[in-house]
Amino acid sequence: MTSTSGPSGGPGRSGDRTHEGCRDGGRTAAPASRSYLDHAATSPLRPGALAAVVATGAVANPAAVHTAGRRARAMLDDAREQIASLLGVRPLEIVLTSGGTEADTLALLGAGGAGTVGISAVEHAAIAGLTAPGLMGERARVLPVDADGVVDPSSIAALDAPGLVSVMTANNETGTLEPVAECARQAHRAGALFHTDAVQALGHLPVELAEWDVDLASFSAHKLGGPVGIGALWVRRGVTVAPVAAGGRQEAGLRSGTQMVALARGFAAALDEAVAEMGRRTELWGRLRSRLVEAAGAIEGVRVDGGDRVSAAVCHLSVAGARGENLQLLLDARGIDCSTGSACHAGVAAPSEVMLAMGRSRQQASSCLRFSFGPETTVAEIDRLAALLPEVVAQARAVR
Repeated sequence: MTSTSGPSGGPGRSGDRTHEGCRDGGRTAAPASRSYLDHAATSPLRPGALAAVVATGAVANPAAVHTAGRRARAMLDDAREQIASLLGVRPLEIVLTSGGTEADTLALLGAGGAGTVGISAVEHAAIAGLTAPGLMGERARVLPVDADGVVDPSSIAALDAPGLVSVMTANNETGTLEPVAECARQAHRAGALFHTDAVQALGHLPVELAEWDVDLASFSAHKLGGPVGIGALWVRRGVTVAPVAAGGRQEAGLRSGTQMVALARGFAAALDEAVAEMGRRTELWGRLRSRLVEAAGAIEGVRVDGGDRVSAAVCHLSVAGARGENLQLLLDARGIDCSTGSACHAGVAAPSEVMLAMGRSRQQASSCLRFSFGPETTVAEIDRLAALLPEVVAQARAVR
């Protein structure tokens, strides 16, 4: 069904105006209903997660020793235990954070000691940004990827005295699945810890932490329909992580700040729903992606990115001769919410760093669209998008 509620600027927006910013001169009237296909950016809050947050009510600080504080602590512990159970890990290994970015920061700056840090060339900005001077700086080493964005695990062996290696599970732009287990194996052979950013994987595909033999993994609630403002870092028992912020030393001393009971309960509820429905959702997303891939393949100069091993929930296209922001605006005017997949700072679109790492030119890296599916995405929505694509591509190519 068509989405009717969601994040600000996403599903549920009014359709009673003409799109002012579109490069087609604003002639296309916005439809009364919209299709939200940007779940990789954020997925609208699930009703069950919202209910869990609201049901928490007014709670005390869970660090307090009085009765109200102990009640809050019990609710927080229950949420942590549920999250851990769904991940197949111990509750004490779960460090609750404000989201995936904080979890990544804690892992990369807090683990690995003083050795070099190997990161893939296609990591999310939350990790790539840590290579700046004053953070990891000179300790960072970039692991190259192939034309599909896949890391060669053997490149890890070439790292000089690595303390930590970080390779994401599923790419946030292309949906490409990395060989996490083999990368972890190579990292351990080199004497390093291994971290994976599993933000785009959780709730969309099985996350097998024990089978992959990773040491740390980052997660975010709002990518799977949980509340914004909470995530987690899983730290394998026995792995040492140093805190990166001073304060009250909550979360086993690794993450200071008053713990967010209501958000933790919302995270647990969303993850429970996502895991329960994963099998049928993945099967549906696979069919939706196949329909979209077929439609895109029929348009000259349109390429489907990501290779053979990709998340079923993401379809990333490169459109020769068109700019991504023009394609996005034209689709937006027709009721389709999607992403260019590339960074946007202060309203100025930039070429995708992921595409550049895959060997694309700056022009090619600025000509992309990302469609990502969620629990409410339907066949009818994808069929409508498929029917619109040829016209939208032709119109975007006409813009100079």
